[in-house]
Formats: sequence, C-alpha cells, structure tokens
Amino acid sequence: MIYDTIIIGGGPAGLTAGIYLSRAKQKVLILDSGMAGGQMVLTHEIANYPGYESISGFMLASNMQKQAKKHGCDIKTNVRIDKYELDGEIKKITLANGDAFDSRSIIISTGGRSREIGAMGEKDFSGRGISYCATCDGDFFQDREIMVVGGGNSALEEAVSLTTYASKVTIIHMLDDWQAFDSAIKDMEANPKIDYIMNTKITEFKGEQGLKSVVLENLKTGEKVDRNIDGVFIFVGYVPNTEVFKNIVELNKWGEIITNDSFETSLKGVYAAGDNIHKPFRQVTTAVGDGTNAALHTLEFLNA
Repeated sequence: MIYDTIIIGGGPAGLTAGIYLSRAKQKVLILDSGMAGGQMVLTHEIANYPGYESISGFMLASNMQKQAKKHGCDIKTNVRIDKYELDGEIKKITLANGDAFDSRSIIISTGGRSREIGAMGEKDFSGRGISYCATCDGDFFQDREIMVVGGGNSALEEAVSLTTYASKVTIIHMLDDWQAFDSAIKDMEANPKIDYIMNTKITEFKGEQGLKSVVLENLKTGEKVDRNIDGVFIFVGYVPNTEVFKNIVELNKWGEIITNDSFETSLKGVYAAGDNIHKPFRQVTTAVGDGTNAALHTLEFLNA
C-alpha cells in the first residue's frame, strides 16, 4: 500500500496534520520514535490552549491521538527509522526492523529536545539529580531543596509548579533580567518558596552515586562557590531534532528546517511543521497551527 502522507513525529503538529489529512480521506501514517504527544506529554499543566481552562499535556496528547485514530490515521510508536529516500515522486521510509513504507508526500514534525547547559558532570548526573522535566521527576524531590536553571517562561513556570513538591526552589539565571512574560515573572515572585540568583551559571555538578552539590560562578565577579543541593532542573530551550535530515533537506545554522510559505521544504512533496522549523514562537498552539497549514498545503499538493 502506498500512503498519501507519512508524518514523521507524533507531537501536536504531527497529530494535527494527521487529523486534517485523515478527515480529508487521505491514507495517513504517523511514525514516532517514542510515544505520541512529543514534548507536550512532559508538561504538567497547559492553561492557554483554547477550549480547556486547564489540562495536562499527557491528556491533551491522548485526546489528539484518539481523534486522529478515529478519523482513520495509522499511528506507529517506538519505531526507529533507518533510511529516508525522499527525493523521488514516491517517498520511501525504512525502519530498523526492515519494514518499509511508501508515500506520495511527507511531513516532518520531529520537534526538539531539551538543551543542555554543558557544565562539567552534567551527563554523569542526568537522571541522578539532574532533570529536564518537572512533570516527570518533580515528585522525587518532595521536601527537598532544588535549583532551576533558566530565565524564560518555561523556567519560571516550571519553578512555580515544582514548589508543589520542593521545600525551596532557587532559580539560577545567567543574565540580569528575565526573558519571560510579565505574568510568569509575577507568579514566580509571588511564590514564597522561590528565590533567584542572577548573573550566575553552574559550572560543575558534583556528587557520588547522585548529585550532591553544584559550583556556581558569578559572571560579573568571577567568584565561585560550592553549594549543596538535592536536585537541579534545567529549562534553557531545546535543540531541533533534525540531525538526520541535514543532508536531505535544507537547514539553517541553528539546525531548523527551512520552509517556504506553504511549509514545503527544499524537496518537492516534503513538508515540515512544528518546533523543528524556523519560527519565533514555540507553543502547543503554534505547533497545532503549523500542523494545520502543512496538512492543507500537502492536500493541495496531493490533489494537484
């Protein structure tokens, strides 16, 4: 069977594209390396998605997946793609287990991953005191003192959510002002459990079996201090998951996929949507919008 569209990545952009295309009676397959939902699954609470006063990222992802399947979209999760052949009229994708799928068009919606800060010991203590997901690991730090690294919306919002568990949260930020919306700043400053240190970075994570302390460096004075801590959560953005496409479609210097106004990549019939493309804002709602646009332009291509 030849699919009309294969969607690589089942985050909000990919699931939305799947919903639109399958409702238009197209044969659609979504392939995801993990569980459908992408980074959205890791978000404890989403309070700015239209139609929901408040909903967990996991539940919103689950609802989207059910809707896509209801309209006939095939979804395969926990798969590893071994080979992409996208330059022909019929695109071919081969999985590591040997299964191969053909399609008339492709939508790349692989999203991104948490960015590391590059401090000494970061990889050693990842999962052993260092986390990039408050929803996943917050309850492991009940009544503990933790740090949050970052100064944007995610860092401040997750710092507030972590006070549900932690006895104290200290935000470490490299700059002397926040890169967050006023509402996020006000919520953070109003929380009595939160403190912050500006113009400072973590240069080293230390411990034995688990994280015990961090080395903080004041970026103005150069002074370094060793501070005991039970855990560190890092929210400094993420890297687009596009490495495998660097010799397939055109990327910019940040590794983001370059698309035109129709969300088409440098290859005919290959589109991209979501947090792996070049754009100024990255929210669930913007990803959904990208998925809608990519799907409708793909539909135009298929019906041409």
